[in-house]
Formats: sequence, C-alpha cells, structure tokens
Amino acid sequence: MFEKTKWFIAILLLTFTSGTINAQGCSDAGFCTMGALKPDQGYSKRLSVQIRSIELSQYIGLTHFKDVIFNYTADVNIGIGDKTTIQVKVPYVYVEGVLKNTNGIGDLSLGLAQNLVSNERYQINLTLGTKLPIGNSNLALDGKPLPMYYQTGLGTYDVIAGISLISKGWMVATGYQQSLNRNDNDFWWSDWEGHPMEATVRAYKQSRSLNRGKDIMFRVERNFRFSNFNFNIGLLPIYRLTKDTNISRGGIESKIDGSDGLALTLLVGGGYQFSVKSGIKIMNGFRLVKRHFNPDGLSREFVSNIGYVYKF
Repeated sequence: MFEKTKWFIAILLLTFTSGTINAQGCSDAGFCTMGALKPDQGYSKRLSVQIRSIELSQYIGLTHFKDVIFNYTADVNIGIGDKTTIQVKVPYVYVEGVLKNTNGIGDLSLGLAQNLVSNERYQINLTLGTKLPIGNSNLALDGKPLPMYYQTGLGTYDVIAGISLISKGWMVATGYQQSLNRNDNDFWWSDWEGHPMEATVRAYKQSRSLNRGKDIMFRVERNFRFSNFNFNIGLLPIYRLTKDTNISRGGIESKIDGSDGLALTLLVGGGYQFSVKSGIKIMNGFRLVKRHFNPDGLSREFVSNIGYVYKF
C-alpha cells in the first residue's frame, strides 16, 4: 500500500506541475463539466447517478496574451430519488490582465442528469442544462469596453444536452451547446484609437455583439481506480460547427474566420479519497489542436485545476 501511495503522489505532482507545457483546459463555454459529461466521475455498480455533493475548486489559466485567469467554483449536486441529480454551479472570476484587473461572479450553470440504464457493467446517463448570464460581459477601461478575455461572463443564455456511458474503467460522452442570443459586449478597435494601449488592444479579436458558434464535444476517458485513489487520462475534442459573428458600429454582421473548427485537448488527472465522504481531485489539460481565433475569450495556453469534494 505504501508503494501505491508513493506512485499516486508522484502522478499528482506530475500532473500539477506539467501544465507548463502549452496546456489548455476545456476551452469551451461550460458544457464539458455539466452533469453526466464531467470528467473523472465516481462509479459504483450499486448506484446510479445519485450524487449529493459539493465541490470547491480553484482553476488558474494563462492566455496567449499573458493574462492570468483565476476561477473559484462551487459545484453543488443534489440527488432526487435514485436516478436524478440536479447540479448548480457558480464561479467567481478574477482576471489579472495587461490592460486591467477585473473580477466578479461568473455565469450560473444549471443541469439535470438522469440515469437511463444501470447494470453491473455500465451506466448510461442523460444531461440537460442551461447557462444564465449572471456575470458581466461588458466591463470597461476608461469607458472603453474590454475584450472578452477580461469579462466575468459570456453574456448569453445557453442550452446544453448530452449523454454519457460510464463503467469502472471507461467513460465515453458526447454533448451539444448553443447560445440563444448575442451578448452585450461592445469591444471594437476604433474606440481605442489614440489610447496608450491601442497597440495592445488590437491583438485581441473584436467581439461587439458577439454571437458564439454552435459546439459539439466528444469525451473518451480511461480511469484506473484503486482503493483510495485513481488516475485518469482522456481526450476532449470540441468542434465549433459555425463561425462566431459580430456586428460593427455600422450595423454590419461579419463572420469571424478562424473561430470555427476543432479544439483538441489531452486531459490528465487524479484523485485521492480521504474517506467515503471527502477527497481531492487534480486535472491538467494539454493542448493538441486549437482554433486560430477565440473572440469569446475561452482559449487558454496553460491551465491547472484542483478541487475538494464532500459527499453528503
């Protein structure tokens, strides 16, 4: 047992420190951690998706523009009966940027996970969810709207649907996310003409009245489970089916070339159970493929996440 514990600690240290190698996280608008689609789920032959838990996590990410983003999230899951779980997730976002430091409550996520099939070998679970624009998507500097990388929210109402199959060693999931409206971000280069930060600002993609494209995801994960700890590795491709669009000051809608296509991430993580009620999780993502432009501000060059889970 001592040898296994040493091995697990070494893996945790590796996953926690190795994120410096061009890592990025989910790089999505939230659905890859929604309900039955989230990574590193617990599995029991005797239980379906019934989970009553609260997870407190800290996320740190570094963007291409050297902005540092901290995300502190409370993720509450409450089981209803034997087959249904309701999820409520709310983050607090803090951004240390080259233009300005911003902070505030992020967007609220609400999800419902329903167990469809449960037997001795596997479970199939369905997820339906939404994101509500509680966060601010139009924070400004000197009265000039900032890029989406500085905003605490995406500013859109989103619908999410997905399905997953989970067994002791494997998880396979697919999901779909679509925003229902344009956000109220007003970032446009011309507003910054003559400003000392004009050259820096022009490195960010314009995002006035941004309409984010439709996303699909596919997750495959291999989980190695032991008595008190586990180690997991997986692939997370997210494909943006349609280009993002924005609207210029003149009212012209434009498609943003390079904002669609594939973002592929390798995920490596682990967890340790202190008891049947509590444990920790660590997850890092390694970028394999990224989109050329991310006007929604979701791209990350580095990310690391650690969380504490308490079940009740």
